[in-house]
Amino acid sequence: MAHEHKLEIFRGLWKFKSNKQKIWGVLAFLSFITAIEVVLGIYKPEGLMAKFLGMKLLNWIFIILTIVKAYYIAWDFMHLRDETKGLRRAVVWTGVFLILYLVFILLQEGGYVFRVYDEGFIKRDF
Repeated sequence: MAHEHKLEIFRGLWKFKSNKQKIWGVLAFLSFITAIEVVLGIYKPEGLMAKFLGMKLLNWIFIILTIVKAYYIAWDFMHLRDETKGLRRAVVWTGVFLILYLVFILLQEGGYVFRVYDEGFIKRDF
């Protein structure tokens, strides 16, 4: 018999009897996180508009929730939970470092472009 996949999510906190139930559970989880993102995007609470590390706190929440969804999709649908610990770490940590690097570059370059336009010293229009 082939390797049996674990019918659980959240590292075994929720267990399911069939693949159909698991798919509905995963859909509910991802829909819940997406609904939180949509509600925050529509209402944009004033308390989350404060700056934190160069960006609004709301933007950090969007980045974190998106990373959680991406990690969960990779963990469940790409079957990382069934792989060896070394492979899981290699895949997850590479993605985490690349995302952090991208955020750093975006903040650095965005800050530079903002300063150029803010100070009025423009050699040419982009």
